[in-house]
Amino acid sequence: MTDVARRSAVPTIATLLAERARTHADRLFVRFREADFTYGDFDRRVRSLAAGIRAQGIGGVVPTLLPNCADAVALWFAANRTGAVWAPINTGFRGVGLAHAVNLTGSRDLIVDRSLVDPLVAAAAHLDYLERLFVRGLDGEIPRTLARSGRPFTVLPFEAVACADDGAPSHSPSSPADPSLLIYTSGTTGASKACELSHRYVLGQGALLARVTRMDADDVVFCPYPVFHWDATIGTVGPALHLGTTAVITERFSVSRFWEDVRNYGVTVFDFMGATLTFIYNQDPREDDEDNPARLGWGVPMPAFQADFERRFDLRLAEGYGSTELGVIVFHDLDERRPPPAGSCGRCVPEFRLRIVDDRGRPLPPGKVGEIVARPAAAQDRHLMMTGYYQMPEVNREAFRGGWFHTGDLGRLDRAGNLYFEGRKKDAIRRRGENISAFEIEQVIESHPAVVEAAAYGVPSEFTEEDVALAVVIRDGCELRADEILEYCRGRMGRYMVPDHVRFLDALPKTPTEKVSKRVLREWHVPPAGSNR
Repeated sequence: MTDVARRSAVPTIATLLAERARTHADRLFVRFREADFTYGDFDRRVRSLAAGIRAQGIGGVVPTLLPNCADAVALWFAANRTGAVWAPINTGFRGVGLAHAVNLTGSRDLIVDRSLVDPLVAAAAHLDYLERLFVRGLDGEIPRTLARSGRPFTVLPFEAVACADDGAPSHSPSSPADPSLLIYTSGTTGASKACELSHRYVLGQGALLARVTRMDADDVVFCPYPVFHWDATIGTVGPALHLGTTAVITERFSVSRFWEDVRNYGVTVFDFMGATLTFIYNQDPREDDEDNPARLGWGVPMPAFQADFERRFDLRLAEGYGSTELGVIVFHDLDERRPPPAGSCGRCVPEFRLRIVDDRGRPLPPGKVGEIVARPAAAQDRHLMMTGYYQMPEVNREAFRGGWFHTGDLGRLDRAGNLYFEGRKKDAIRRRGENISAFEIEQVIESHPAVVEAAAYGVPSEFTEEDVALAVVIRDGCELRADEILEYCRGRMGRYMVPDHVRFLDALPKTPTEKVSKRVLREWHVPPAGSNR
């Protein structure tokens, strides 16, 4: 087979979009609150943006700093159509962290929304390569903050990228093994890393997710999370493109609009993360709660109220385990009649192998907690995980040591192969010689009927090592004192795990991907005069 024939046999996301535009031209592909795009409409928009990217000489990596909008997703396909890589930057990054993410791309160009110009200007002193800004929503007036930034940025309107189609061939110059996009880690424990994900990863993970969730071409897939996140890109656009069906992406998660959106868009499958299910569940019950088209919600972690949620909203919830680096590697089997064991994430999919290992990389027996490591089951499946962390060879050598990807997550397996997530290795608290899982503490606290959400974290102790600190969000209409929390812990966890410090918050600080920022909680911690214990 010639190189040309081999490229045409296996699609990139740009060539698959062109094929869908030919076969499904009038079918809705992506829906945003601002606009709906059929496959034909979206392909035309992508061609226009690709022409602009070429005309402006933007190449290599195309970074964007944009809120959820149709242009953000279209720029992904457009960059790939020109043979470039899309790098959507977390809109919550600030200061040195934002500059690091931009610098990592090595690009002199950035496509940025006007609403995010000020954070960029605040980081200007740390930007190494950036020269040109294509500002979306510029409206003919350069923001004053840019003029005062002290950096000689060339500022152009985003419309300079939105050219008419230049008639270039419909095929992408990329090969399926080439990188399609970079997705940044949250950066809650250090500088963010960018996961390099190939076209084969996007399409392979989209197909895998469609299979394990039993999606078909009649499903409508919904995600209210950021487009710089795995869930909106690979987890939503990926399976929709694979099946030729519809992806719905809203600007942000809204508990008050969630079911309205599900009904209005005809959503059948949605994903959840963090406390979003809790926020939905805590809304006052309505007579029409079960009158919705959704059949499945999937995500992590599974709440204790799963069965009641399923009955109330007449749908099924499923849990899995994965990461941006690996994609989905563990999932509940939806065909099994009996529910999975309580607390488990499911079993490993056939395309991967999974182990629990000790600190020396030795496999542990069922029931023992250790680090979760994984790798593709066969050479032909290697594209189903990231190529590596972009421009970080030393980090990659450490992460892939021994031929297995080390997740940094703790877990255990039962004898049937069900995985139980036990928290992050770096989220362990070292107290009085004991390693304590913050996840285990949080599970206990969140089982209290008055608690919406909790976060356990380590803080410096006067006795060396760490004390256990706890931040708690109380359910509306409930009251709870610190001593009641501590009393609830006793008998439900080891004495050495009972928190030393308790504080109550209206909401836990979150990253833009809805993960609790324990770094911020530690920064907020003020040692009290005495221990709550």
